[in-house]
Amino acid sequence: MFKPLSLFIGLRYTAAKRSNHFISFISLASMLGLMLGVAALIVVLSVMNGFDRELKQRILGMVPHGSISAYGKPIENWPLLVEQLSQHPDVVAAAPFIQAQGMLTSKGVVRGALVNGIDPVIEQHVSILGEHIRSGSLEALNQQRFGIVLGDLLARYLGARVGDKVTLVLPEASVSVAGVVPRLKRFTVVGIFSVGAELDANLAYINLEDAAKIKRLGDGVDGIRLKFDDLFVAPKKVKEIAASLSGYYSSSDWTRTHGNLFQAIQLEKRMIGLLLFLIVLVAAFNIVSTLVMVVTDKKADVAILRTLGATPGRIMRIFMIQGTVIGVLGTLLGTLLGVTLALTISDIIAWVERTFNIQFLNADVYFISYLPSDLQWADVGVITFTALVISFLATIYPAWRAAKTHPAEALRYE
Repeated sequence: MFKPLSLFIGLRYTAAKRSNHFISFISLASMLGLMLGVAALIVVLSVMNGFDRELKQRILGMVPHGSISAYGKPIENWPLLVEQLSQHPDVVAAAPFIQAQGMLTSKGVVRGALVNGIDPVIEQHVSILGEHIRSGSLEALNQQRFGIVLGDLLARYLGARVGDKVTLVLPEASVSVAGVVPRLKRFTVVGIFSVGAELDANLAYINLEDAAKIKRLGDGVDGIRLKFDDLFVAPKKVKEIAASLSGYYSSSDWTRTHGNLFQAIQLEKRMIGLLLFLIVLVAAFNIVSTLVMVVTDKKADVAILRTLGATPGRIMRIFMIQGTVIGVLGTLLGTLLGVTLALTISDIIAWVERTFNIQFLNADVYFISYLPSDLQWADVGVITFTALVISFLATIYPAWRAAKTHPAEALRYE
């Protein structure tokens, strides 16, 4: 006979077609429930990891990790300061910037925008802007006076394309013979960028010298943008750097502008993971119910095995093996399904959007306009291991009940 006996009988009970079809249905439902729970947990955590990755790579690749600015005045000696900050061991690169809140108008349409004055050459060391130019070029800011690079959505709202004219209106008013008028400047669109995030709808870039003329800063800049190798050290390091500089400088970092968004994603990941983990627990309880009914159905078999010399431990192992097989099959199938969906969910959603002409994530509402997915094998390992452990633990009580069966009591009415 096949050895060990417990494994042979446990596998035989699992594969056998039972006369009680309800028990077979509950066993199948337990396995499917566990499969769907594991798959859903892997897919959702992968999507949350995708949002987390896009926040770090795209949004935090466009906004400063940290910045240094002077109190209430422009920084005049910024070339020396940029060189000094670039030599700091935690700073990857530094670049000057001038920032202005204003309105852009074109063809009768008005949109608010954050206009950044940059040096296109230096900016490429601290930003991913140059990697996401969809039309035109970032270098054109140096080649043409008063050129502007618009975000994709901002350009759509304004109905502007490369070569078109847009007007920048600053909130500062100027006094002239005609009275008090807002400060206006005409720009030529020389590029359009797209990072697939909310930044596409409210960011614009102009040349650093043009920005200095518009804001009347002379040779000064508003601040120095810093890029760190590890963005999570930015809040602490940028304060230390500002304090170490001679003079009075203030500091800012990405946690002030997008920190709440990052924390919200982390919190949602934990809470959604916990909620979906309950599905796995429910499936495990179904395994308990299945084995309890199987033990009741197999009382006569257990009694016969006991009279033939089977020990309580062997009886217990028989039903633990049966429940574990259900758990292992459900977990492995769920892992396979979850990994497959996690790797293809972005393409599936994109296909649905193209086919039915719908958009699940509107960039006006969400910080990115597509569904990202980032499968992390560490998460898959933890989910699979946890599901297997829970499935195994769920078999202990029913198997213990089976081992406590008294042969005489079970066979009394047979």
